[in-house]
Amino acid sequence: MMSKDAIFNIKTYAEFEALALDAFRFQFENNSVYRSFCDLLYRHPSDVKHLRDIPFLPIQFFKTHEVLSSRNIVEKSFTSSGTTGSVTSKHLVTDLSIYEKSYLKGFQHFYGNVEDYVVLALLPSYLEREGSSLIYMVEDLIQKSKHPKSGFYLNNLQDLSETLKKLEAKGQKILLIGVSFALLDLVEQFQFNLKHTLVMETGGMKGRRKEIIRTELHDKLKKGFGVNQIHSEYGMTELLSQAYSKGNGLFKCPPWMKILTRDTEDALTLLPPNKTGGINIIDLANINSCAFIATQDLGKTYENNLFEIIGRFDNSDIRGCNLMAL
Repeated sequence: MMSKDAIFNIKTYAEFEALALDAFRFQFENNSVYRSFCDLLYRHPSDVKHLRDIPFLPIQFFKTHEVLSSRNIVEKSFTSSGTTGSVTSKHLVTDLSIYEKSYLKGFQHFYGNVEDYVVLALLPSYLEREGSSLIYMVEDLIQKSKHPKSGFYLNNLQDLSETLKKLEAKGQKILLIGVSFALLDLVEQFQFNLKHTLVMETGGMKGRRKEIIRTELHDKLKKGFGVNQIHSEYGMTELLSQAYSKGNGLFKCPPWMKILTRDTEDALTLLPPNKTGGINIIDLANINSCAFIATQDLGKTYENNLFEIIGRFDNSDIRGCNLMAL
């Protein structure tokens, strides 16, 4: 089994591919669900020489099976959001330190030291339920920021508005991270002209508002907050890593995560860049569950490891930390 240090110290594509192949062999031997899936496809480690040869486990398995590659005690069970009566995904985590290292190093990779920010979180729909991996991450970022004004806001938009404006007046760097509908609620009640604030949406109307396309959402938020760009976070219950967009809907992964696209008519065929397909994710932080996941998102990959989410398969549910359907 690879070390945590190896996962988070990848420098080249060759290193990533070597570790991904190691992860495949490890999970083939130690994850009974993934092994059964590979057996059904007649895909054995002796057949897998490149990334394109690795089978990607459909994300729905996290709703129906315990997807584990470790025999260690489960430290935390993260669950997806869902409508009443619906089956939710469950990600069993046997080593929370890997998740913590992943989101901290990921944030640092794209945005620098979290201690440079006041972290203001507007995530009411996530706070109102148990088992959110996003809340776990943001709560830790709040603590790691070490700033007395960092914190969560539920429905107290007036307090959030006042805090934002006071911190802005001091020239303080701020990370405002929020679910889409709550950010819209905020800018409909208050007007801002933010110069030192990074506004980041996590997607989703959570049934509180009508779904709108991302460009319309970002246009409204840019106008309301007085900023040039709206940042986005792309993550989900079934992952232990996040990709980020600094604007224009183009995301980038940290070095231990990679996006591939698959043919919508042939799930085993990978597509070249600039072609719309199903999103496959390699997340090496998922070493104790499954690092190779076929999601229900649709998107495109581009040069320089950029990718775009452009929708979802029609028969999939809109939920969790996934971006809104388009």
